[in-house]
Amino acid sequence: MFLILAFVLLLFLPSPWNFVGFLASLVLFLGELAFWSRSMRGRRKAVGAETLMGAEASVIEACRPIGQVRIGGEIWAARCEAGADPGDTVSVVGRDGLTLLVEPA
Repeated sequence: MFLILAFVLLLFLPSPWNFVGFLASLVLFLGELAFWSRSMRGRRKAVGAETLMGAEASVIEACRPIGQVRIGGEIWAARCEAGADPGDTVSVVGRDGLTLLVEPA
């Protein structure tokens, strides 16, 4: 955001102030960049099917014991030993390959 502001100030301010505004915005941009780099460095990336553990899903094809569920816009194969009907809410308790193991919520 500060980088865009720097170029806008460079174009629209009068002669000596456009360079002052440009340099000030550029310094703020570099500070913001350093802040986000430092704050994001220690975080682990949350990716893969492991991030679905504990999430709630909506059943779209009856799980008796195998069916399909929708989680966050994605459709996954699911196994529910207790059984679940379309429209029911289930929670993810594990996975077996690309099949999620679910229980009624």
